[in-house]
Amino acid sequence: MKIAIIGAGAIGGLVGAKLALAGEDVTFIVRGANLDAIATNGIRLVSDEGGEQVARNVKATDRYDQAGPQDMVILAMKAHQVEAVANEVPKLFGPKTVVVTMQNGIPYWYFHKHGGPLEGSTVKSVDPHGLVAAKIPAERVIGCVVYPASELLAPGVVKHIEGDRFPVGELDGSSSERVNRVAGCFVNAGFKAPVLDNIRSEIWLKLWGNLTFNPISSLSHSTLVDICQYPPSRELAAAMMREAQAVAHKLGIEFRVSLDKRIAGAEKVGKHKTSMLQDVEAGRAPEIDALVGAVVELARLTDTPTPHIDTVYSLVKLLARTMEDQRGRVRLHEMA
Repeated sequence: MKIAIIGAGAIGGLVGAKLALAGEDVTFIVRGANLDAIATNGIRLVSDEGGEQVARNVKATDRYDQAGPQDMVILAMKAHQVEAVANEVPKLFGPKTVVVTMQNGIPYWYFHKHGGPLEGSTVKSVDPHGLVAAKIPAERVIGCVVYPASELLAPGVVKHIEGDRFPVGELDGSSSERVNRVAGCFVNAGFKAPVLDNIRSEIWLKLWGNLTFNPISSLSHSTLVDICQYPPSRELAAAMMREAQAVAHKLGIEFRVSLDKRIAGAEKVGKHKTSMLQDVEAGRAPEIDALVGAVVELARLTDTPTPHIDTVYSLVKLLARTMEDQRGRVRLHEMA
């Protein structure tokens, strides 16, 4: 398949490298140092055990029209970065091009073929101007949930830390030829890609932890195990998760894991800094609206009170604005 990967960060680089190593025709749409590195040397994949593979049979460009029509387009950037490329993405479309969305949180297409009174509603938190939905039609989308952990070590160099699951699904729950083709492509590259009949339930399961532990960690500068083992923060996390569960239930979502088990799973991860905390420490814009703001929006749409989520959302948004205004980062330093 001809596959364009927009973004060559930790996840985009991992997916693109594995697909290319499996023989797929992969083009990275990238800029800056990543473009130079991949165009010159290909993309290097480092395993957690230290082994390395280099996919040299890849192309890299910053021009969408140069890449041309693709069979599959993978959006491998964060949700708040999609709008910036939305006008260019259609240059990659042919008559049957599918778009695989790999963003965390509530996606812009959430209410497409959702059914019920909210069918066709717009999730303004992640697509405030409607540009993404207009340029990347939901009819082309295959939903995807990202479970692997990886790290961009240097331009064109990705380390795969753990995990191999990329569940996929049609937005209407059907088992179409195209979703099975996408799943087969991922499986051939060494991933697990079950085709789900309710991709939204899987999105909520991952989001359940992200909307809770990411903002708490970024505000408290604490790791997952710290949050889970300190009783006040553990109860705050549980309260936020109960509120999110109430929102999800009103949208027809049932969780296949209990709340206590989900928290226990986070605790087992140990001294891990969430992606939002890493962004805050590095001075990058944290991914807030898709993970937390969208849940607040859905709570209002379903008339569900979410006081704990609302409070944490306000605080982490203020933190992000302060960082942007002062062009700074926030991190703890050991005292001499």
